[in-house]
Amino acid sequence: MKQIKKAIIFDAGALITISMNGLDKELIRLKGIFDGVFLITQQVKKEVIDKPLTIKNFELEALRTKKLLDDKVIELADDYGLDNKSIENKSNEIMNIANSFFMSPKEPVRLLHLGEASCLALSEMLNKEKIKNVIVIDERTTRMLIEKPENLRELLIRKLHTNISLVKQNFEYFKNFQVIRSAELIYVAWRKGLVELKDGIFILDALLYAIKSKGCAISSDEIEEIKKLKNF
Repeated sequence: MKQIKKAIIFDAGALITISMNGLDKELIRLKGIFDGVFLITQQVKKEVIDKPLTIKNFELEALRTKKLLDDKVIELADDYGLDNKSIENKSNEIMNIANSFFMSPKEPVRLLHLGEASCLALSEMLNKEKIKNVIVIDERTTRMLIEKPENLRELLIRKLHTNISLVKQNFEYFKNFQVIRSAELIYVAWRKGLVELKDGIFILDALLYAIKSKGCAISSDEIEEIKKLKNF
C-alpha cells in the first residue's frame, strides 16, 4: 500500500451534491490544504461516473466528477494498493450485517447499498492500518446507523410509511466509523476563505441551503447551528 497520512472518503451522494451545486473549485481548494487524500471506491465511481455517463440527464455532472478524478483531486482507493476485491467482499459483509437489523411486513429493510457499504469497507481497512479517515455521507439513514441507531426505527417508519420491527439491536459494529456531510465540508471551505464568492455569513447561508436542496440531509435548525459555529 502507498503511504497515506489521512483520508477523506466520498460517497456517491456527497459528490453528486457538490457537482450539482457547482462546488468543484471549492473541493479542489480544500484538497490543496488537506494533508492527505480524497478517496473513492470503484463502486462509487460506477455510481457517479460510469453509469451516469450513459444517461443524458446526468452526463454533465458525471463529466465534472470525472474531471476531478482525472486531475487526481479525488483518487481511487485501488491506486493506493487497497485491493478492490477485498473492498467488495467486505462491502457485502457489511451490507449483510446492516440489512438484517429491521424488517418490514414483507421483507428486510435495506439500510445500505453497495456504494455506501464500500465506503464503510474502505474506512475499516484504513482503520486497521491506523490511518485516520472520515466518510462524507449525505444520506440520513446511513449516518443515523452510525451516529444514532436508536432513532433509526422511527425514521424508517416515517420514510417507508409502514410498520418496521427491530430484529437485531447490536449496532456496535458501526460505532467505529466517522462521518460528516458535504455541509460540514463546505463550511470548512467557507471558514478557510476558499469559497469563490465573498459575502460573509450570507454566502454560507446560501451554500448550506443549496446543498440541502440538492440532496444533503440537513435540517434548517442544523443549518442555523452551523452558522453559529466559531471553529470546526
